[in-house]
Amino acid sequence: MTQLLIKTEDISKIYKIGKLEIAALKKVSLNITKNEYVALIGPSGSGKSTLMNLLGCLDTPDRGKYFLNNYDVSMLTDDGLAKIRNEEIGFVFQSFNLIPRMSALENVALPLIYAGIKKADRLEIAAKKLADVGLTERITHKPNELSGGEKQRVAIARALINNPSIILADEPTGNLDTKTSYEILDLFEEIHAKGNTIIMVTHEADIASRSHRIIKLRDGMIESDEPNIPASA
Repeated sequence: MTQLLIKTEDISKIYKIGKLEIAALKKVSLNITKNEYVALIGPSGSGKSTLMNLLGCLDTPDRGKYFLNNYDVSMLTDDGLAKIRNEEIGFVFQSFNLIPRMSALENVALPLIYAGIKKADRLEIAAKKLADVGLTERITHKPNELSGGEKQRVAIARALINNPSIILADEPTGNLDTKTSYEILDLFEEIHAKGNTIIMVTHEADIASRSHRIIKLRDGMIESDEPNIPASA
C-alpha cells in the first residue's frame, strides 16, 4: 500500500506590505506519497518558493492544513517546526550553505550534533554518506578547496545524514554548469532509486524533466500536476 507522506488541504499564504495584502498561495491542495520524485516549477512570483517554505516547515500557512507523515504541522510553534525540520527534512540549497571553516566531513556531521550523537560516531556516519556521493577522497577538504559540484555533493550528503523522510532541493543546480548539473541530477536519481522522496524546486523545464512528476504553479495556484517520464541526461 502506498504511504501518503504529504497532504495539504487548501493551504494559503498571505503577505502584508503596509496595507497591501498579497496572496502568494491560494488554496493549494496536493498529496505526495513516499518515494515520489516531484518537481515544483513555475515562473518568478508563481508561489513555488512559498510552497517550498511551507512543505519544508520553514513557515506555516495562514489558512488550510498541512500534514507530514500524518502529523498536522500547520499550527506548530517555531520550536516544533525546528524539531520536524531536523527529523523529517533534508535541505539542499542553490548556494550550498556550507560552513567555510569546517571540512567536508565536519559539515556533513554537523546535524548529528543536534541529535546528540557522540563525535566518533558522527564522523563515521558522515564519512559513509560522503562515500555514497563519491567524495571519499575529499573529506578533509574545506569548501573553498572544492568545486561547485563537489560542494553540492557535500550538501546532499549532509541532507541525507539524518535519514529524512523528504529531500527538499531548492534550485540545486542553479550555481552549476550544464555538465555538473546533469551529474548532480544523476545523483538525485540514484538517491530516489534507493527509496528516498525528493521534492525539487526549479524554474528550468529541462531540470524538471528529470523528475517523475511535475507540478506547475502560476499566480499562487496549481496550474497542472502530471506524471512525467524522465528525460535522459
